[in-house]
Amino acid sequence: MTRYMLSVHSSAGEGRAPMSEEEMRQSHQRLGALEREMESAGAWVFSGRLHDPDTATVVRVSGGEVLTTDGPFAESKEHLGGFYVVEAEDLDAALAWAAKVTAAIRVPIEVRPFAGFADKPQPAPGS
Repeated sequence: MTRYMLSVHSSAGEGRAPMSEEEMRQSHQRLGALEREMESAGAWVFSGRLHDPDTATVVRVSGGEVLTTDGPFAESKEHLGGFYVVEAEDLDAALAWAAKVTAAIRVPIEVRPFAGFADKPQPAPGS
């Protein structure tokens, strides 16, 4: 099995039409059902939703000093809104999960495999 990241992307200024409370409730129900389906299929590993990009802080080292600045790091219309980490037999299976996610939340999903991901944590050197 390979682990894939299903990235949920949004574009500033291209928000979806406002939803009524009932539409929001139905959307959350669809997403909850999909997440339960992922979990029961053994595909769901982890997911997270992020606050808006203007809440980010960028940390870097410059001249030996740690500097923090208000984010986001990349000035872009598009931003990462959340993600799923799933285990899938192959890319086609990961794409099938992504198709279900995009149908449920109506925003683009980017699918990428993890590079060199190990199923078990590796021991620290010298332990």
